Amino acid sequence: MSRAEQPSRRTVLAAAVAAAVAGSAGPAAADTPDATGRDAEADPVRPVDNRAWTAYADWCGGTFKGSRAVAGTRPGVVIGTPAGTVDYTDPHTGKTAAWEYATWTSPVHRLTVPATEVIASWNARTPAGTWLQIELTGTYSDGTATPWYVMGRWASGDQDIKRTSVDDQTDDKSTVWTDTFAIDDPATGLRLVSYRLRLTLHRKPGTTATPTVWRVGAMGSDVPDRFTVPASTPGPAKELVVPRYSQEIHSGQYPEYDNGGEAWCSPTSSQMIIEYWGRKPTAEQLAWVDPAYADPQVCHAARFTYDFQYGGCGNWPFNAAYAATYQDFQGVVTRLGSLTDLETLIAAGIPAITSQSFLKTELTGAGYGTSGHLMTVIGFTADGDVIANDPFSATNEAVRRVYARREFENIWLRTKRYNASGKVASGTGGVCYLYFPARPTAAQLAALAAVGVR
Repeated sequence: MSRAEQPSRRTVLAAAVAAAVAGSAGPAAADTPDATGRDAEADPVRPVDNRAWTAYADWCGGTFKGSRAVAGTRPGVVIGTPAGTVDYTDPHTGKTAAWEYATWTSPVHRLTVPATEVIASWNARTPAGTWLQIELTGTYSDGTATPWYVMGRWASGDQDIKRTSVDDQTDDKSTVWTDTFAIDDPATGLRLVSYRLRLTLHRKPGTTATPTVWRVGAMGSDVPDRFTVPASTPGPAKELVVPRYSQEIHSGQYPEYDNGGEAWCSPTSSQMIIEYWGRKPTAEQLAWVDPAYADPQVCHAARFTYDFQYGGCGNWPFNAAYAATYQDFQGVVTRLGSLTDLETLIAAGIPAITSQSFLKTELTGAGYGTSGHLMTVIGFTADGDVIANDPFSATNEAVRRVYARREFENIWLRTKRYNASGKVASGTGGVCYLYFPARPTAAQLAALAAVGVR
């Protein structure tokens, strides 16, 4: 599981939740109106907005400063003639170095759903001597603007900079918690109504190397606060053949990456799906791993998803960005609305990585409780129960699990829960990672579009 005995990165977000339900004797009913007065069951509007820039026309619609768009089978943005040079002091090494830079800024995107949370995703190649920064700024529903928030400083490697989130970013209306922009007090009705993203591409001075960004976007959402969610009706049964990897067999390996395999649920899940799609690290890429270790690609995934500020491998966009370093591959972070959405994806051959928190008693057959855990949904039984590759298993053979549909759906989609101490804590509200080819089939495109991803 992911840092199960430590406070969740979203623990602080639960403070507002606790205030909203102070004095409650138990879970709220599913049809309790949320902070904006909407009824959680009756609202037919998908409370999620996904926007991504991927096409050549998308890139050309942005603002260039030292960057340029490139066409081809996979359009993107690269450094053209650098806009200048900037010094960057890596907070994790103390090393200061000069970097040439260029920027690309998206047009303003007006959210179809004014958001309480926004999570950015990006897919890029960063050759040695390059890295990139992703920022977000937006306008609130009261007409004021956010500052430019850093959503990540990222490189696929770890030799030039240490990939990192940035703490202590707030304007007293919103805050960035690791990888998530969040309105501080949604109960006030304040929302983010629009945003822009800015990419800053860096390279060592005097070189011609450049990052190439193929996809950048964000998921904005306003998921109603809820302890329970409406049950969905089971759909067709189907199971995808996805490799099974246990994080537990890596316990104690490479403790510099969040104490080793015990906390590697996210990269282990990522690696399972990457390999489902036929991608895998090369022998050369895995040469650094102790040859005595089984499944060295899991160690590799942990190292190259590790967030040096968060101190873990569970940064959601960093996992999606890692997946997209593989040939002709994409990764996004989004929220889904029901198990029906997952069934739509599975039917098209697209497995998903889901994020959830639960007590040991809330998920029959799991055998553990967690404040945050990632697992891979690979199918559904004839009864509609969830077939998951759960990396928190003793062996690779034990990874495949079947979880009760109603239990799984609720722990994944809720935004509020009670922890083992009886205190209100937060849930992810349906967060998942989706990885898929750069050129999906027509059926895959239709399934992705059906769940709001394009």
